[in-house]
Amino acid sequence: MRTRRLNLAPMAASLAALLLSSEAGLANPAISARPTDGSADRPRSQLDNPQSSAQSVLDEARAAQPQHAHPLYGPHTLEHTRAALAFYEELAAGGGWPMLPLQIAGLKAGSRGGNVEQLKVRLILTGDLDPDAAGGDLFDKATEDALKRFQLRHGLSQTGSVGRLTTRALNVPVDVRLNQLRASIHRLEGNAFAFTSRYVVVNIPGAQVEAIDNGVVERRHVAIVGRPDRPSPVLATRITAVNLNPTWTVPMSIIKADIMPQMAKDPTWLAKHNMRVIGAGNQEIDPKTIDWKTPRNPNFFVRQDPGPTNSLGTIRIDMPNSHAVFMHDTPKKELFRNDVRFNSSGCARVDGVKDLALWLLKGSDWDQTKIDAALVIGERKDIRLSRSVPIAWVYLTGWAAGDSMIHFRDDIYGLDTPEGLVTSTISPRKPAPVTPATVKPAAVPAPPSRPAAPQPVRYMPQPLPAPPPGATPVALGR
Repeated sequence: MRTRRLNLAPMAASLAALLLSSEAGLANPAISARPTDGSADRPRSQLDNPQSSAQSVLDEARAAQPQHAHPLYGPHTLEHTRAALAFYEELAAGGGWPMLPLQIAGLKAGSRGGNVEQLKVRLILTGDLDPDAAGGDLFDKATEDALKRFQLRHGLSQTGSVGRLTTRALNVPVDVRLNQLRASIHRLEGNAFAFTSRYVVVNIPGAQVEAIDNGVVERRHVAIVGRPDRPSPVLATRITAVNLNPTWTVPMSIIKADIMPQMAKDPTWLAKHNMRVIGAGNQEIDPKTIDWKTPRNPNFFVRQDPGPTNSLGTIRIDMPNSHAVFMHDTPKKELFRNDVRFNSSGCARVDGVKDLALWLLKGSDWDQTKIDAALVIGERKDIRLSRSVPIAWVYLTGWAAGDSMIHFRDDIYGLDTPEGLVTSTISPRKPAPVTPATVKPAAVPAPPSRPAAPQPVRYMPQPLPAPPPGATPVALGR
């Protein structure tokens, strides 16, 4: 049977003109950030058992901690994302991209045929594959690298083969991608977060944490964030302390939704989880004296003792806020291996949280040896930061961060809507009220200074960054 050949020359020329005419793109970095978030896209045998190879993926992601990476959320994210929108608007004006057949799932290096040709066309359109390297119907090294680039941009494990989740991402219509970029731009335009030299960001849709110093991502961590029915909030606050061997005072919402039903079924549940019932005057109450089956407003609270089974793990990062959320460790570290990591009650569980704590405590006398010794003792220890560190929890489903790539994540909470934008944007704080006697004529403010805009660069296909020695460029699934 004779294999049909696809003539890509006209499309390549058209795409080249499109890219070169676009105003999209800003500063071209030396290397791009390697995400440790996103949905894994593994062979079917591994999808049936998603934890089968996840530990090796987790280890490789840790080994490749970025030392020079552009933050996903920074002073220039708005300009980058506007440029990305211009690029995708031109793609949409040209008709976007065709839906690929579900039969592309399973394509990998060495595959041949018309489905490979269609995949190449799709990768060319979004700048993942160089048209000059796209001839023929063979799934070659150039196609594999282009697919890894696409997977990186969409938070998928960089397998270089087509699985179910990659197929789904390839077939998201251009209109949806436009909406994601526009929603992110709306949030960024209304942003009230003050970027400083050192700050931390949690991107909720990416289930990812970054620690930034002078515009460089020094730490990137896999996270577990709120499930859709208990979503993590968008907020801006400051990290003030690191708590070692923390106790956990259970929020009343969790007492009602989780603990009371558990105790109604198993009266020993609290004891099994090292939890105590505390009443008035901080006095402990015997759980047997409480009717756990009666729905009412409890006049007690529940506290979990420090220890290996504490739900906060061994480290809590304190950040006062009206939502009562924070970042913390977890005893269930196997959850970091999962592809879907939206299963907390709103707080952010952080893989490698001790490393993040050390980053926050940089410059103090708390080094790893001292922290490890304190953790072994098992007593609660609160370490105040000498200087608080700003932190933002953001909701970005589409953005560009200066790494010549346009990134997308699933709208897990369905907030890319006019109504959702209201609750997923960091809004300016309301000014404190003043009495008429203290009101003074307002001075004409000086024009706000803006950071110098980086020089433009095009969203052209670029090779993936070389991983550190011994590391394989893969991203953890979410």
